[in-house]
Amino acid sequence: MTAEQEPGQAPTPSAAQQQIVQQAARGLGKAGLVHAYGHVSVRLDADWFLVCASGPLELVGDRAGTVCSVHGPLPEGVLGEVRIHREIYALRSEIGAVCRIMPPALMALSTQGLVPQPRHGIGAYFDRLPLWPDPRLLRDDAAARALAELMGQAPAVVMRGNGAVVAAESMPKAATLCWFLEDAARVERDVRAMGFAQDTGGLDREETEARQVWGGGVAERMWDWLTRL
Repeated sequence: MTAEQEPGQAPTPSAAQQQIVQQAARGLGKAGLVHAYGHVSVRLDADWFLVCASGPLELVGDRAGTVCSVHGPLPEGVLGEVRIHREIYALRSEIGAVCRIMPPALMALSTQGLVPQPRHGIGAYFDRLPLWPDPRLLRDDAAARALAELMGQAPAVVMRGNGAVVAAESMPKAATLCWFLEDAARVERDVRAMGFAQDTGGLDREETEARQVWGGGVAERMWDWLTRL
């Protein structure tokens, strides 16, 4: 809460906070990780977050997002599934950004109750990947809370026939994980399509943990690429 902000009053997002939400929306759209549906948000403080303008993310342009309470009902005009973001922020104080995405390879796997396994460097970030089994939209508080609890401390939760939710400490890291998740799903789909009689291609625990690194500009480089003009 700022010095000028009254207790319980919603903060005014900075131009930089509005911009990063708009950049993420457009970038995930251009990368094919969302289509007409999906949404992204950033945490403003312990009690408030900023969600992108409603609409196809690639077409958000410079439209301002909406400030939402972590502890209260969604404002008028905000999409119902944004309550998923709210529940994740409420449950996990370290989370600074949430993305609701619809990546195609992951979607195909999820219809069969499958999630990607750690098989290559990028897939190593998802050694814990829970599956939400209900394909219906989450438009009530109890379901959104249950999904956040199922997600736990994982970087993402896959929703059967309904995409995924990804969360991280920052928007660049969350957007990077969105792209990584779909690439992991692509590899999983392709390996399964090869029809091997025995699956021997997964990373072991040591290999998986060794590849879960963020140094060297991993997120920054992917963010630059996703948000390029």
